[in-house]
Amino acid sequence: MLLFSLLLSLSLLLLLLLRSSARRQGRLPPGSLGLPFIGETLQLISAYKTENPEPFIDDRVARYGPVFTTHLFGEPTVFSADPETNRLILQNEGRLFESSYPGSISNLLGRHSLLLMRGSLHKRMHSLTMSFANNAIIRDHLLLDVDRLVRLNMESWSDRVLLMEEAKKITFQLTVKQLMSFDPCEWTENLMNEYMLVIEGFFTIPLPIFSTTYRRAIKARGKVAEALSLVVRDRRREVEVGETKNDMLAALLDEEGGGGGFSDEEIVDFMLALLVAGYETTSTIMTLAVKFLTEHPLALAQLKDEHEEIRAKRGENEALQWEDYKAMCFTQCVVNETLRVANIISGVFRRAMTDVTIKGYTIPKGYKVFASLRGVHMDHHHFKDARVFNPWRWQDQKNGLGTPSATNMFNPFGGGPRRCPGAELARVELSVFLHRLVTQFSWEATEQDKVVFFPTTRTQKRYPITIRRLKRVVGE
Repeated sequence: MLLFSLLLSLSLLLLLLLRSSARRQGRLPPGSLGLPFIGETLQLISAYKTENPEPFIDDRVARYGPVFTTHLFGEPTVFSADPETNRLILQNEGRLFESSYPGSISNLLGRHSLLLMRGSLHKRMHSLTMSFANNAIIRDHLLLDVDRLVRLNMESWSDRVLLMEEAKKITFQLTVKQLMSFDPCEWTENLMNEYMLVIEGFFTIPLPIFSTTYRRAIKARGKVAEALSLVVRDRRREVEVGETKNDMLAALLDEEGGGGGFSDEEIVDFMLALLVAGYETTSTIMTLAVKFLTEHPLALAQLKDEHEEIRAKRGENEALQWEDYKAMCFTQCVVNETLRVANIISGVFRRAMTDVTIKGYTIPKGYKVFASLRGVHMDHHHFKDARVFNPWRWQDQKNGLGTPSATNMFNPFGGGPRRCPGAELARVELSVFLHRLVTQFSWEATEQDKVVFFPTTRTQKRYPITIRRLKRVVGE
């Protein structure tokens, strides 16, 4: 009891010092720091574990405005649901703000992950990653792999599938193929199982003694790192004897092509983080796109019509080509709307590198900020009927948005120097997945399934569906 009282007193003293320091340096945005140490973290988690997390943001925006002060995950945080402020935060990476994430994420991804890199090293690695996911690479190489692996997985589908699990298999296999040239096998399946445990620990207390989930995640992280280290060592030996592959790992080992000079630990951290980014987010988008379409039959019917036209021109078993992807116009409306409503990346954490003045307020140096992408995407002031799934809004962006310009409003992949380098590849994967799904199957949801947003966005029951393969008349 004495220890608890002492900790409580120290926490109160710390909060008073932070408030006093902030007042000396300038006026913070209005808000509440909540309870000592805990802040408002429990309120945020409670809201994001439901289908409707909006009240956490709505209530505070109504009370304080779109930029407010709160206390999340152990730190005072300036929370922005304002598009102009978010743009300033995202575009001033390395000048006014730097990447900063909760300790649980940092520890599990590793200090050499792209998410945590800064400065010239981040710029170099971001550029290298983009070179393996640009339009030319997707068109000439990756599109065929995407289509092949989607079809391969769908061939094994039975009458009832857990769509989120199947989507994860597809996207994990695609990412492993792109990074290390591995085709699906027992090794990739075991690796994926460990990865799922790592991700579960992202938003936990980063102390093994307090959190069994975090302890399990750290153990799984060690297994993943060990498996990837063996691959890196094997590939180094192959390079020494002149054997090469065309994948991300080869680029990291290539002294002449902009890579090279990295330790095994740096490469392992880098690939570990890319695997998380490449499979977790895209598989969730795949699942939610199908869920939203199932709940909106008119949108599904129009999507089917578009893909039936492509199938009729291309043929049932022929691989999709780049021109087929570019012909998926309404599909891109569905992709955009799914990204906007689902908000797989709810927002991004940054830390102020200096005192920053925004909208008459001062964010002190060292303060954490959270640019809420969801807060903008779900705001009726920026998107008409923002909480309604309406893919047609993207056919006329001026009418679909509250402003003629969507530049600051729609940022599902982040923005600035840290914008997701795999954004276009994710769109391609989702588009190909939808094409093969609607041209090969009909389906129905077998039970109600809710979407929750913490610790990651997902459906609670992995979205079970009953499927039926479409029978084609010969020559159709």
